[in-house]
Amino acid sequence: MYKKIFSSLCYTFSLAIILSSCATSKNTVYFNNQQDAVLQASNLSSKNVIQPNDILSIAVTSLNPTATEIFNKPNNSYVSTSSVTGANLQSPGYLVSNEGNIQFPVLGTMKITGLTTNQLREKITSELLEKKLLVDPIVIVRQLNFKVSVLGEVGRPSVVNVPSEKISLLEALGLAGDITIYGKKDNVMIIREEDGVKKIKRINLNTSEIFASDYYYLKSNDIVYVEANKAKVASSTRSSTLIPILLSALSFGAIIIDRIAR
Repeated sequence: MYKKIFSSLCYTFSLAIILSSCATSKNTVYFNNQQDAVLQASNLSSKNVIQPNDILSIAVTSLNPTATEIFNKPNNSYVSTSSVTGANLQSPGYLVSNEGNIQFPVLGTMKITGLTTNQLREKITSELLEKKLLVDPIVIVRQLNFKVSVLGEVGRPSVVNVPSEKISLLEALGLAGDITIYGKKDNVMIIREEDGVKKIKRINLNTSEIFASDYYYLKSNDIVYVEANKAKVASSTRSSTLIPILLSALSFGAIIIDRIAR
């Protein structure tokens, strides 16, 4: 008799575990039913403009290395913290002030917010030529802190650093381990701040709308959030409710079996 009781309890417990861990979703496929097509994008080449607190690398070269040297002196306005040792490390770069300015050698204070890195390159080159500071200068401008954050129901929630200064939403999700089976592909949230205003956009990745969206390419400091679907929420709720009850039931059953066996 006690063997039947024990078997019934084990079966019930196993069934509850299976039910609590199962999750189904109809919306697990990217671009559902999308056929071959040429999709017109409204702004696929969305340009990332310089904003306050950006950190820029600016390198200048010319035929006269001696004259160029002054424009390449280290600028330690960017201080980062090592995640491994906790030590503070200084890296060269121009930190854009809250007013949107940088202090560039000889040229002085430059208002640069709202410009792209290419436009800033052209601006510096033009001023160097106009003031006859260099002959045939070559200016290279890079953004050092281009990053996006991917949170929520993805394989590896993380901050993704983008050395190329260009990344699509799909690439960012891929680098973060893709959306899990518990994530809502039809309601991916992108949070973007521009000119002090936060913008929130929801994208349905079950359709092809992303290909025609201004949010196909992400911008620096964008936050991507993937919400958990109902199956994940229900699973978590069932687990937290049923498992303690079933463990108590098993303990009680073990006591009864022990007494019967005696």
